[in-house]
Amino acid sequence: MKIGNFDLERDGVYIVAELSANHNGDLQIALQTIKAAKECGANAIKLQTYTADTMTLKSNKEDFIVNGGTLWDGKNLHQLYEWASTPWQWHKELFEYARSIDIDIFSSPFDKTAVDFLETFNPPAYKIASFEITDYELIRYTASKMKAMIISTGIATIQEIQDAVNICKDVGNEDIILLKCTSAYPAPLKEANLKMIPNLAQTFGVISGFSDHTLGSIAPITAVALGARVIEKHFILDKSIGGADAEFSMDKKEFTEMIQALRDTEKLLGKVDYSMTEKKLKNRQFSRSLYVSKDIKKGETFTEENIRSVRPSNGLHPKYLKEVLGKKSRKNIAFATAMKHKYIG
Repeated sequence: MKIGNFDLERDGVYIVAELSANHNGDLQIALQTIKAAKECGANAIKLQTYTADTMTLKSNKEDFIVNGGTLWDGKNLHQLYEWASTPWQWHKELFEYARSIDIDIFSSPFDKTAVDFLETFNPPAYKIASFEITDYELIRYTASKMKAMIISTGIATIQEIQDAVNICKDVGNEDIILLKCTSAYPAPLKEANLKMIPNLAQTFGVISGFSDHTLGSIAPITAVALGARVIEKHFILDKSIGGADAEFSMDKKEFTEMIQALRDTEKLLGKVDYSMTEKKLKNRQFSRSLYVSKDIKKGETFTEENIRSVRPSNGLHPKYLKEVLGKKSRKNIAFATAMKHKYIG
């Protein structure tokens, strides 16, 4: 499966820098953040495409006031989304700039109008946000555009995850990536449940990954070790600019270090390979083999006193020890001679 030109089976882990609200209402910060993400080594930058009116209703009723132990408690939803949104008039310049510096760019649409708008830029993928996984018509419409579908599973039941996968397949879109996600900002490590990453892939027959809201890089590193093929992490140019998502976002230094750690993790994981490489063969000289540990006369019996398994490996394999013991020597053999079959009478 590919996202743009990136092959998820061949090219490693696909690392997405989430811009979200970290432009803080400034187009130049948004552009600089894309540039910094590229410099860090990210494969993609991801936007969020919505307006306050496509997200919620403009109401001050209790239902529309954030109140769930979040960073945004007490705020009116409409005002929050007005503050955090990425202006649609920026998108053309953001897409053009990202492509000019060769970093993938795509977005999370939050309604059909956003999908139609984003289609004008021909993104390589779409991301369905955690809280939109219950919006089956949005998933159906987005999947029908036949781009890679990256779906966060943060608040979903197992049935809703299966429904989302089925909806994509029903419209003929098999390019599905499910992201383990803990919808808390920031997310406690004890709630990460990263063992779900391989289980998502196995249970639903898709590629799995991790949308991370924890602090630090231990969670994404562990996720890659468990088989995550996509890592998404909030990215900010400088935490001092503040903003809705600044508290749980990584700055350039942190993001660079995380990417290096993820690439090192990939190297460490390697592949299943029992073949004897040149290095392995060379190092086998230091493995054990059977050697004469005392001078032996012709006709003398081989015993545990005069034959031992020691380093290096020039003698018989230690597995032959029982076969040798109790047999007679065909010749005089000097101490520290590598044992051979031809010496056995």
